[in-house]
Amino acid sequence: MHAPVLVLKDSTKRESGSKVHHANIQASKAVADIIRTTLGPRSMLKMLLDAGGGIVVTNDGNAILRELDLAHPAAKSMIELSRTQDEEVGDGTTSVIVLAGEMLHVAEAFIDKNYHPTVICRAYNKALEDAVAVLDKIAMTIDVKDRDKMLELVQSSIGTKFTSRFGDLIAKLAIEATSMVGVDLGLGLREVDIKKYIKVEKVPGGQLEDSQVLRGVMINKDVVAPSKMRRKIVNPRIILLDCPLEYKKGENQTNAEIVREEDWEVLLRMEEEYIENLCMQILKFKPDLVITEKGLSDLACHYLSKAGVSAIRRVRKTDNNRIARACGAVIVNRPDELQESDVGTGAGLFEVKKFGDEFFAFIVDCKDPKACTILLRGASKDLLNEVERNLQDAMSVARNIIKNPKLVPGGGATELTVSATLKQKSSSIEGIEKWPYEAAALAFEAIPRTLAQNCGVNVIRTMTALQGKHANGENAWIGIDGNTGVIADMKERKILDSYTVKAQTFKTAIEAACMLLRIDDIVSGIKKKQAPGATQAPSKPKVEQEDDADNEQILPE
Repeated sequence: MHAPVLVLKDSTKRESGSKVHHANIQASKAVADIIRTTLGPRSMLKMLLDAGGGIVVTNDGNAILRELDLAHPAAKSMIELSRTQDEEVGDGTTSVIVLAGEMLHVAEAFIDKNYHPTVICRAYNKALEDAVAVLDKIAMTIDVKDRDKMLELVQSSIGTKFTSRFGDLIAKLAIEATSMVGVDLGLGLREVDIKKYIKVEKVPGGQLEDSQVLRGVMINKDVVAPSKMRRKIVNPRIILLDCPLEYKKGENQTNAEIVREEDWEVLLRMEEEYIENLCMQILKFKPDLVITEKGLSDLACHYLSKAGVSAIRRVRKTDNNRIARACGAVIVNRPDELQESDVGTGAGLFEVKKFGDEFFAFIVDCKDPKACTILLRGASKDLLNEVERNLQDAMSVARNIIKNPKLVPGGGATELTVSATLKQKSSSIEGIEKWPYEAAALAFEAIPRTLAQNCGVNVIRTMTALQGKHANGENAWIGIDGNTGVIADMKERKILDSYTVKAQTFKTAIEAACMLLRIDDIVSGIKKKQAPGATQAPSKPKVEQEDDADNEQILPE
């Protein structure tokens, strides 16, 4: 016998073959099990302690996984799934993980029988194509203008979230906000930018019922001189600036030697005149409210308040953009370039109110605003954070529907229909791929099964009854009512789902399952390569010099 040849270094660990497949499948199932109980209206909440010692209480799949710190590489890629889902469509973050976990679980049996992973993947991809075809078949189109239909839809999406206790409140807020901000791009497309133009302001105190969508913008600022300036203006003329209203200092340090004493006064007067000029250029347009992103000196404040103009300084750029969209003003860079068209006249009311111990400026009652603020009130910070997360989901759903107004049934009905159709089709598939294809069909039933588990009904009975109803294909809309666990028609119970979300869930889950199955080797413990000749004695820790800090690369988070 020859001595064994070491190819990899001692420090590296290598696992290969079916061992890796099993490890990956176990890891993915573990992740899916963490989240499994948060699916559906009767879902449990998870409480997570984050690194800072803060508490997150949520049942939003993505929010939970974001906080987890995992060691296993396969589990990490599962977390990416829910993130993609959240960024892409904003809802269905839990179902995508549960589905992917189930897909891998059914594949395990085939790997034991020495099926080649590529065969399994091929069958899965075939199943995915057929599943999306089934979705197209059972989807129904709705009219975006129909507020009640929209409400039902958003309702069923947030029905699974914590805030479902508060009735239609969150759903109404979400629909109102998204339909307000939507912009027609022509060609029947609508663009809804949730991130930029819908601001969620959380103010602790009050009750949740006091939450509302403001037709306009609210900012956490008071006017510069509360005693002198008006704090309530009806139909204000608003000017937005992003330049400082104070004397500009020289770019670099300048020394001026003054010989005569009068020159000093000239210098001071020049500064004052400069500011006075700025203010006069602004006051030419008779504004009632001047908002700037930069500073505003005491002198400028004096000139403005003398003319009866309220001013707000150091507003965030994003807030300024929102105000511009809401009241129709244009943000001006230099006061001498102001035109009449830059003045915003769309707002109906400017006022400063006090909530708790902070002042908030409201610019509201705008005519046809294209930006808005959602004001959330609630008892505690944790509650508000959770409500905000739910609101984000609700707005994403509303946005998806405005973009693609197609609906599919919720409550596991879609998955059961897909499953039944795939089972029928599997008999016409030739060769070895038939079995994994059939298994994929079974995996889709994970969603309704989990729903039934979370309601606490008899899972096996319910599932058999549902499969029976779907097997003869009489009604594609039969599913589980997540609150009671009763088998019902989803159309009557108004449990609907957005087509975009469902299609995306299926695609993400199956593609991820295929990717994890294709991994057959994990090599860990690889060291970073060092430049030749730069071998260091590992014992001495490297001390950073000041000059190394500059050329160090900053890693993206």
